Amino acid sequence: MLENIFNLSDSLQNFITDLIIAFSILILGYYFLKISRNIIFRQLKKFSKKTENILTDQIIEIVDKYFVPIAYFGLLYLAIKEAQLNPAILATVKTIVIIITTIYVTKFLVDISKIVIYYYSEKYHNSDSIIERNIKALFPAIRIIFWGLGLISILSNLGFDIAAIIAGLGIGGVALALASQGILQDLFSYFAILFDRPFEISDLISVGDFIGHVEHIGIKTTRIKAITGEQLILANTDLTNSRLRNFKRMEQRQVILKIGVIYETDNKILAQIPDIIEKAINNIENITFDLAYFYGFGDFSLNFEVIYYVDSNDIRVYRLARNEVNLAIKNAFSHYQLEFAYPTQVNYLSSSSIKENDQD
Repeated sequence: MLENIFNLSDSLQNFITDLIIAFSILILGYYFLKISRNIIFRQLKKFSKKTENILTDQIIEIVDKYFVPIAYFGLLYLAIKEAQLNPAILATVKTIVIIITTIYVTKFLVDISKIVIYYYSEKYHNSDSIIERNIKALFPAIRIIFWGLGLISILSNLGFDIAAIIAGLGIGGVALALASQGILQDLFSYFAILFDRPFEISDLISVGDFIGHVEHIGIKTTRIKAITGEQLILANTDLTNSRLRNFKRMEQRQVILKIGVIYETDNKILAQIPDIIEKAINNIENITFDLAYFYGFGDFSLNFEVIYYVDSNDIRVYRLARNEVNLAIKNAFSHYQLEFAYPTQVNYLSSSSIKENDQD
C-alpha cells in the first residue's frame, strides 16, 4: 500500500514499516507499563499499610521509582532489535540502550542496599552508636561493588575483553589476598558478629578461661573488660571460632552445692536435712530453691546435694546470693546442732594392743 501511495522502493517500504511497528510497540508498551505500574503498586502499597513495616514501604518506593524506566529501556531494546536498521547504527543504538539500562539497574541496586543498611543501622541508634556507624560504613563498599559490576557489564558490551582484564587484575589480587589473609578473615568474622549478633556491647561473655564485659567490637579485634580488671583484646576470628557463653541472655543461673555431715548424725534428723535447707534459703532474695537430697556415702561424710537458681545474670548478684545461701545453711545447721564433716582419721585399738602398751 505504501508503494502505491508514495511510489517507494521495496527496501524503503520495509524500513518505514519496521519503524512504524517499532514506534507502535514503544507507544503501546509505554502505556501498558504505566497502567501495569498503577495497578501493581496500588496493591503493593495497600499491603504495605497492613504490615506497617518501614523497610517494606521504602523498598516499594524504590521499585516504583525505577520500574517504568528500566522496563521501558528493555522494551526499547526489543523494539530496536526487530527494526531492520543499518548494522552499525543498530549496534550503536543497542549499546547506548544497554549502557543506560545498566546505569539505571545499578542505581536501583545501590538505592535498595542503602535503605536496607540504614534500616538495620537504626536499630542500634539508641543502644550502640558504634555499631550503627560500622553498619553504615558498609554502604560505600557495597556501592563500589555494584558500580564495579556495572562498569564491567558496560565494558563487555563495548567489546572489551573482560576475561583478559580480570586475569591481569587477578595476579595483583592474589598477591594482595595472600598478604592480607589474616585481616580479611577478621573482617569476615566482624561481619558474622555484626549480623549474627552472638553478643553485643556490655554483654558478659566467657571465652575459654576468660570472663568479661564486651567494650568494643572493631573491624579486626574485639575488646573485653575482664572481671579481674584487665582488658582483653581478641581477634574477631578467635571469637567466631570459639565456644562462647553469653551470660547476659541467661535468665537464671543454676548452682549445685554439695554438703557433707558426719556419719554419727541421727537418722531422724538426717531425714529432715532437705527440709531444713529448703526453709533456710527459700526466703532469700533472688533465690529460687529447686531440690535438696541425700546424695550418697563419702569416705568420711554423708553427702547432700542442694540445687537452687539465682534469678539474675549479674555476676555480683550471683556472688552475693551464694554468700547469703551459705550463711543461711550454716546458721540452720548450728540451730539443729548438725556437724559438717571434714577429713578425719579414727584409729581402733584392740585390748591386746592396750595390754602390750601397758607392759611397756
